[in-house]
Amino acid sequence: MSNFQPQLRTVNVIRYVTPLREGGSLPAIAEADDEFLYVLKFRGAGQGVKALIAELIGGEIARLLGFKIPEIVFANLDTAFGRTEPDEEIQDLLKASVGLNLAIHYLSGAITFDPVVTTLDPKLSSQIVWLDCLLTNVDRTPRNTNMLIWHKELWLIDHGASLYFHHSWHNWQEQAKRPFVNVKDHVLLPLASELVVVDAEYKVILTPDHIRKIVNLIPDEWLSAGFEEETPDAIRNVYYEFLTTRIASSDIFVKEAQNARESFI
Repeated sequence: MSNFQPQLRTVNVIRYVTPLREGGSLPAIAEADDEFLYVLKFRGAGQGVKALIAELIGGEIARLLGFKIPEIVFANLDTAFGRTEPDEEIQDLLKASVGLNLAIHYLSGAITFDPVVTTLDPKLSSQIVWLDCLLTNVDRTPRNTNMLIWHKELWLIDHGASLYFHHSWHNWQEQAKRPFVNVKDHVLLPLASELVVVDAEYKVILTPDHIRKIVNLIPDEWLSAGFEEETPDAIRNVYYEFLTTRIASSDIFVKEAQNARESFI
């Protein structure tokens, strides 16, 4: 893992296929110039570039930890895409998203993970719960698991609701050390009996150097658009400090998860 060098490809969107009307963000299935289909996440959607940053950081940390994550790419959207779309809402979204967006490889034929149908073992459940506590991911609930079964394997998707500290931003030092109280709603919490073991293993993998390399993937274009009061390097450093502080203080969110889990036992 010492040679860890995360890199993202950049593709150009050539065809808007269909919207995915999930929540208010209106992601879409789109085709890129590499002939693959992607779930395209738009910078012009409700949470703007911050949702893309959370998706990027969360997805690449999960990949580093060994989870199956669909490939994440940067996706360029040309000005021409807003001209012929008949739906006015989608047309406005496309116009607001010209430039660099984020896209996730589309897993054709994947089915939503159902905890009633598929039972995960305690170790994997604990690994996912730990990851979501680190990222403060509020979006892995029984109603919306954000996990897929594809070719009989479990894949994690949709980390855009993570890192919610960056929506208020100014008290990030305090938020880095807070327990993740929303873990009580996590779909896998009842099975997560090996959090202490996972905690020790993951802290070895998530070194400050690895976190720095993932944070460095965030494009200047997004940081200039979403955080006008600071330089891109200064903002990247806040993400780095938040994550490394949270990893170093992981006993706080592990204990919160253990306490919440007791109510299910």
